[in-house]
Amino acid sequence: MSYLSIEGLRLSYGKQIVIDNLDLEIRAGKITALIGPNGCGKSTLLKTIARVLTPERGTVRLRGEDIHLQNSRTVSQHLALLPQSPITPEGISIRDLVSYGRAPWCGRWGRLSGEDEQIVSDALEHVGLTELADQPASALSGGQRQRAWIAMILAQQTELVLLDEPTTWLDICHQIELLQMMRQLNQAGKTIVVVLHDLNQACRYCDELVVLKHGQLQRQGSPADIFTSELVSSVFDVTAEIHRDPIAGSPTLVALN
Repeated sequence: MSYLSIEGLRLSYGKQIVIDNLDLEIRAGKITALIGPNGCGKSTLLKTIARVLTPERGTVRLRGEDIHLQNSRTVSQHLALLPQSPITPEGISIRDLVSYGRAPWCGRWGRLSGEDEQIVSDALEHVGLTELADQPASALSGGQRQRAWIAMILAQQTELVLLDEPTTWLDICHQIELLQMMRQLNQAGKTIVVVLHDLNQACRYCDELVVLKHGQLQRQGSPADIFTSELVSSVFDVTAEIHRDPIAGSPTLVALN
């Protein structure tokens, strides 16, 4: 089942074409990783899906309707975006940051109802930040701050979650913690599209890979079906062997050069 579809998409920065004539379908209920070399258009594509960027040509459809023709409130009730290195407002508490996730659901005056407050509390508990809820968000470590942003997405209660390089700047412990949290979001019923640079993490934690190069789709499918040494060589210019992860059973890349 296609929850998100892209037809004939073209995006440019000035005269430089970043994505050209891209057709793509994202299946509901899956974790889909966008992978590819630097500059291939992964983050640009994610920003276009989130309506941060407007396509030069083509259509992004969410639930069958052109996302750029829907009003912002409606889109925000169905789609949440965690951008690269989100800026935390100065002096804001963790609870207030998470409360921003309820904005699309609040009434005209933007006041939280008792139900909204409970949703925020539940989101904080889910990511293990209840005891720190009244502390300044700026005082958090990098891993804790990412958990706070994830809590905000939980509070937003959308079906679709977009994550742009969420593991960047995190140590390996917090990377694994965040990726496991991503899986928990998926198990709770959310469709997730994530930009990842670590190919082994993409294979281990994601159901499908969308492989991009020069703004064009190279392959799409499950890691077990499409992640081969030939693909890695042609897309990333890396000679590698692909082995089976003895724990997860997913494909694992071992670079030879």
